[in-house]
Amino acid sequence: MNKIGLFYAPAKGSTEKIAKIIAEKIGKDKVDLILVDENTDIDTFKPYDKLILGISTVGRENWDTQYKKVGWDFFLPKLDNANFTNKTVALFGLGNHILYADYFVDAMGELGQKIIEKGGKLVGTVDKSNYEFNHSKAIINNNFMGLPLDEDTQEELTEERINNWLENIKKELDF
Repeated sequence: MNKIGLFYAPAKGSTEKIAKIIAEKIGKDKVDLILVDENTDIDTFKPYDKLILGISTVGRENWDTQYKKVGWDFFLPKLDNANFTNKTVALFGLGNHILYADYFVDAMGELGQKIIEKGGKLVGTVDKSNYEFNHSKAIINNNFMGLPLDEDTQEELTEERINNWLENIKKELDF
């Protein structure tokens, strides 16, 4: 069995917390946990046929006037040169369904669309009926294209949502 590449950003917040929880639940011996930063390039993904990608829609850029690009900000433009053919990809995204109900987990949707465009197979869709929001770019075929989490207002639902999602993707990611 090859390891799963679990790529996430940004660091030091809810996305990193969730990435570590997912890695622990799958088994740290089965997952390489990798922070996406300015040094991440397309070649970093090549050894992995199975990927989990974690991204947040709203981050410190909304309240930190010293905001600088971090994580996926650097990497998303590089996806134009990527090839995800023969790669199976599961996504999780963080957002706030109350404050940002019109943009709930949009970044997960943007990342997912790019993965699809570049030939990747997305797994782990989640029924949207269990969420309250107005709009999301992460909807495909009437479901979320990955696992949406709201650590700001629904933290009490996170563990159950992760457990259900991991059970859903277990066979396809071979863990």
